[in-house]
Amino acid sequence: MKIQSLIRPVITCTIHDNLERAAQLMWDHAVGCLPVIDDEGHVAGMLTDRDVCMGAYTQGAPLRAIPVATAMAKHVFSCLASDDTAQVERMMSQHRIRRMPVINEQGHPIGIVSIDDLVLAAVAAKVSAGEVVATYAAVAERAPLQS
Repeated sequence: MKIQSLIRPVITCTIHDNLERAAQLMWDHAVGCLPVIDDEGHVAGMLTDRDVCMGAYTQGAPLRAIPVATAMAKHVFSCLASDDTAQVERMMSQHRIRRMPVINEQGHPIGIVSIDDLVLAAVAAKVSAGEVVATYAAVAERAPLQS
C-alpha cells in the first residue's frame, strides 16, 4: 500500500515565525506538529507542541519572542506519497518518530502521515497490524535518560 492513501493535509509554519504563531496554528488546526519550511518552501525542520513548551521553558521568554528555528528539530525524515507503507513504518521505527512530512519531488510538503494513520489503516485491514504494532512499540520506547 502507498502512503498517498493515508496522508492528511499539512499545515506548515516558516523558519521566520515565532513560537506564538506556531502554537496558534497548532491550536486552530488541532494538530500536534508542524513542518517548518524555508524560503524556498522546502522542509527545514519539524516543530511539535512539546518543542513549543520546552522552548518556552528553556529560554524563559514569551512565545512571541522565541523564533521557531531555535526550538524545531532540524534533522527531518520525510517520505514521498509513492513510498510503500512498510518502508515508512521501518523509517518511523528506526528513527523513533511519530509523524512524518510527505513531500513532492521538489521537497515541498504535500501532506503528513502519522503512526496513528498507520494504526487506523491496520484496523481497517489496509496494512499489516503486526508490522504497525511493532513500529508503534519502537516509536513508543523511551530513550535512556541523559545525565
